[in-house]
Amino acid sequence: MSLLLDTHVLLWAVSAAHRLPADLRARLDDPAETLVMSSVSLWEIAIKSALDRPDFSVDGERLRAACLAAGYRELPVTGLHALDVRKLPPLHRDPFDRMLVAQSRIEGLTLLTADAAVLSYGGRTEEVRPL
Repeated sequence: MSLLLDTHVLLWAVSAAHRLPADLRARLDDPAETLVMSSVSLWEIAIKSALDRPDFSVDGERLRAACLAAGYRELPVTGLHALDVRKLPPLHRDPFDRMLVAQSRIEGLTLLTADAAVLSYGGRTEEVRPL
């Protein structure tokens, strides 16, 4: 199965795995699972980092390098992804999360998220409850 990690889940998986349930950590370590990191998450991290918020100190370049070294597949944004956002009902206002939903739909990926609004889209979404 191919798993697309939303931005929060991606950050937890790479730098705070102790916040993830043991069964999810096992899935993320399973070589049968294809782990996918979206360029949308890197974009979101870059924007938040540029704001110099004291509560957000993520180095996007280091995160990307760590993900690639761990075998994550990087998913770019395509025109099909962008156009699919229009088909989504207005359940969530965050453009990054809406794009992740569109990417998961177009690519047939299971989207792992802790965001209730993203989960409300249904489809191939799975809830992650951090510890």
